[in-house]
Order: sequence, then C-alpha cells, then structure tokens
Amino acid sequence: MNTAITYDGDPSAQEPWNAQRPSSMPYHRYRPFEERVRVPVDGRRWPSARIERAPLWVPVDLRDGNQALAEPMDTPRKRRFFDLLTKMGFKEIEVGYPSASRTDFDFVRHLVTDGAVPDDVTPVVFTPARPELIDTTFDAIEGLDRAVVHLYIATSPVWREVVLGRDREGVRRTVREAAARMARRADGLRGRVRFQFSPETFNLTEPDYVLELCDELTELWDASPDRPVTHNLPATVEIATPNVYADQIEYVHRNLARRGSVVLSVHPHNDRGTGVACAELAVLAGAQRVEGCLFGNGERTGNVDLVTLALNLFAQGVDPMIDLGDIDAVRATVEHCNRLPVHPRHPYAGELVHTAFSGTHQDAVAKGFAAHAKRAAELGVPEREAPWAVPYLPVDPADLGRSYEAVIRVNSQSGKGGTAYLLRTGHGVDLPARMRADFSRVVQRATDDSGREATAKELYALFETAYLAPGREGGAVTLSAWSATQDPSDPSGAHRFVCTLERDGHSGDHEGTGNGPSAAFADALAGAGIAVEVLDFAEHAAGPGTDGDAVAYAECRVNGVTAWGAGRDTSVPAASVHAVLSAVNRAGAR
Repeated sequence: MNTAITYDGDPSAQEPWNAQRPSSMPYHRYRPFEERVRVPVDGRRWPSARIERAPLWVPVDLRDGNQALAEPMDTPRKRRFFDLLTKMGFKEIEVGYPSASRTDFDFVRHLVTDGAVPDDVTPVVFTPARPELIDTTFDAIEGLDRAVVHLYIATSPVWREVVLGRDREGVRRTVREAAARMARRADGLRGRVRFQFSPETFNLTEPDYVLELCDELTELWDASPDRPVTHNLPATVEIATPNVYADQIEYVHRNLARRGSVVLSVHPHNDRGTGVACAELAVLAGAQRVEGCLFGNGERTGNVDLVTLALNLFAQGVDPMIDLGDIDAVRATVEHCNRLPVHPRHPYAGELVHTAFSGTHQDAVAKGFAAHAKRAAELGVPEREAPWAVPYLPVDPADLGRSYEAVIRVNSQSGKGGTAYLLRTGHGVDLPARMRADFSRVVQRATDDSGREATAKELYALFETAYLAPGREGGAVTLSAWSATQDPSDPSGAHRFVCTLERDGHSGDHEGTGNGPSAAFADALAGAGIAVEVLDFAEHAAGPGTDGDAVAYAECRVNGVTAWGAGRDTSVPAASVHAVLSAVNRAGAR
C-alpha cells in the first residue's frame, strides 16, 4: 500500500516555520481512499515506464461531453463536431447514447443514412445493461459497416447498494444477460460489431470483482486478437492521487485473462483536477486506449482533456497521431458546438497560453527567439525545422498554427525586453540595448496611468511621440533648413553641415564639421551655444531591401544632461540628424 507522509511519526505535528492553523472545514466526514477500496500493489512497474507512442484516442464529446451541456447539441452541431474529429484523425469516436434521447438516436441514424462515416473510422455507441435499451441501440446502428457497442453498469459497493439495490452476484447476472443479448443482436447485423464493457466507478470497485466481470465477458464475447474486446476502466469520480489509479490499472493489466485479446482502456474524470495525470500514469501502467473530450468538457468537473494529453506527447517528441496544427480552428469549432468557452489559460489552446506579460519572461522569450534563429542559420535549415528550445514556450506556437504576434504583450508588469521585441517585430525599430530601459520607463508610465495593456500599435505611437516627434517639430530647437556634404577630395572624410536653427523665437545660420552628419550637426549646435556630445549612435534599415526607411538612435549629453533621441527617414543622413535633434530637445525638456 502507499506509505503515508508523516512528520516525526506524528501526522498532526507541524514545523515551526509553518503558521497554518486548523480550519473549520468538516473534513472528518470524508474517508481516505484506502478505507474505501483495496488496491493490490506487488512490484510496481509503471514508475519506470516511458510513453513512447500515443494510445488510441477516443473522443466522447458527442456522448459524455454532450450530456454535460445545458443545451445538448442538435444534429447539425453534432455533425460539425463529428466532421472535425474525423478531419483531425480520430479513428474511433463515441457518437452517441441512442437510447437516451430521440436526438441521439436520430444523429446515429443520420451518420448511417448520410454515409458520413469514413471507411477507417469506427463509431462507438453507449448503452446501459437493460434489454429494451440494448435493442434501441442496435436499431440505431443498423446499416453501419462497423461499430463498437459499449455496455456499462456501475459496479462499486455504494452504487450497487444505493443506486441498483443489488449485490455482487446480482450485478454479475445483469451484466452477463446484457452481454449475451448484445452478442445475439450483433449476429443479426451485416456490419462488423465489436464489444466494450465499462465497470463504471471502477476506481471504487473491488479489484477481484472487476477481473471477474471483465474475464467473464472476454470469454462470452469470444475475444480474439483480430476481434478484441475493449475493457474500459473509468475513474468515474476521482477519489485519490493519480498514482493510486495507476496501481489499479496495472493490477488489471497484469491479471486480465486472454490479455492479447483485450484492449485496455481508461476514462478518467477530473473531480480532483488530476484527470490528465491519471490518464498519463494509466498509460504507463498498461492502458492502450484513452477516452476523453477535446478540451475536457464533461459532467461535473469534466472528462480528461485529449488536446492536453496529445500535445503533452508532442512536446516530448512523440507523434500524437492526431492533427492539432490549427489549434485555433479546433477551438472555434468546439466552442461553437458546445457553446462553452475554452479557458484563456488552457495549456495549449488558450488565448493567453503563449503570451508573456512579465518583463523577465519577455526578455527570456525574446532572447530565445534570437538564439533559435541563430541556431537554425548555423544548421542551414528554416527556423520551422530547427530543434525547439525557447524559454517559457514548451512548443513552437507556429506548430499549432499560432502566429508570434501575441507571444509578447505589454502591460505595467512588462520590461524592456518585451517592448523592444514588439517594436522590432511589428515596426522594424531595433532599439539599442541601453535605450531599451529608457523607453521602458516611457511605457511603464503610460500603462500605469491607463491600467491596461498596450498593443504593438500603441507602443509605436508612444515611441513616435517620445523620440521621433522631438526631432522633427514641436521642440525648443528646430531646423528650418539644412544640408550635409562631404568633400571627396578630403582624405579625412569630414562632413560639412550648414543649417538654419530656430530657438526661442530666434533664427540663425550655423555650420560645423565632423566625421559624419550627426557629428557635424553637433558641431554646428555648439556654435549656437548648445554643447552636444554624442555618446552612443546606431542606425539600421527598418526593413529588407534598399527602398525602406532608415532608423537612427543617438544618446547625447546636452549641456550636461543625457538623453536619447531617434529619427526615421528614407534618407540615412536625415534620420541621424533627426536623432540628434530629438536628443537635444528631450534633454532640454528635462
């Protein structure tokens, strides 16, 4: 059995660093799992196992997921969902509970009469162990080339006693009679029918009783490797940590009769919020098939989430065997059919799951993208084919059909890395490293004041107002006319800058020389009584080709005050001059 975690041998002992105190919650009303079910453990093997291939995924959205909806799906919505599932590559799909409602019966008949089922897809239909409901179920699948008929009954003590009013033998007899009826009805169909059995509430049922029921049906249905029986073991209501479910699955896996003729399946629910962990550990323990819903929709707290399970494998380098390459389209269809939203923090499909707001996260992601691009170039492969290793992004959003536009978003928590990334990717503005902190302060003030996120467009507007505008108009110092020339006969390569400056309502002509337009302009400013020292300077093209804008950045000490400026123009000299003028005006405003 599992070993309890205690403190110095006393579960009630508490460390001096832990200030928690007893709550008023009536926890004494509830029993731990070990008082409710015995879990045989003999040499666990699952902890050292590895998942190296995907199990058979079986979506139950059209039955179990549909039962969880306040407004169940009609035939058009069910058909849209079914077509999505087949397009994604699911090969076994639970399509309905034909005896539960006219809508479910009619949808199964729609699949038959419309010829909607692809040749390599097997529909599954669900039935309780009642003769008249079994007959309705078989009437629904008449005409299908292949199908699985899924029989269920609750088997645990509290369900047997409270819900069914039967003992172990009474439930066994009911199951056997239902299974025999299913076999007779299948003989009368032209299509190939396989059988599935679920001892519902398996995880609360005595393990020896589960084996007794399953082995009896394996024999009755004459299971064989080419016509296997599926035994599906649901965690109908989660009662324990996922390792306990794994122990239960491994016990059945190792003790089932005619194991090579049985497909061992699991159906975890999510009452404890550990449905995904239960499914993964169950596969380690021997499960070959997993039932669930695309985004975990199901009665009460939901079924296991197949999208998360499949993409967890994908992130480990294992083929998920279904196509999630357009995750937004999958999500949109499911939300339309279920009329339920997918949570924005869903592990892979959520609107915000690939998004970083924190400054430290943004900096790491931006550096990761740069390193990834460099690594791809070194390998001589496109970035989409290079091995993925970017901080905070377990998978490349592009592999799921996502763009990089929403990976970094800026609010008051964001830092210099995120703002710089968005300016560079959205507007071709690649801020020098030391200028990023300066612009980050501009953004922080704006987002603190607004209390909301700043879009890439708004960030560029802030950059333009803070840095570009002071170099063009509206500052204390303006250029009404200027020219910069270089004497080709001068071996030093000096530039001569001639300009008309307007300052404090006065206009004057000035000139200066330097080793470039920006240095020559600074010299001309000195003649106007403005002492300018260019401390740092950078420039680049704003985009590919020779016809785009140039962007220049200048850090200047102006009459003892240091400030950054920027300029953007189709002319490289003009961009550099505007950058210096911007720094001059920004320094004067401080």
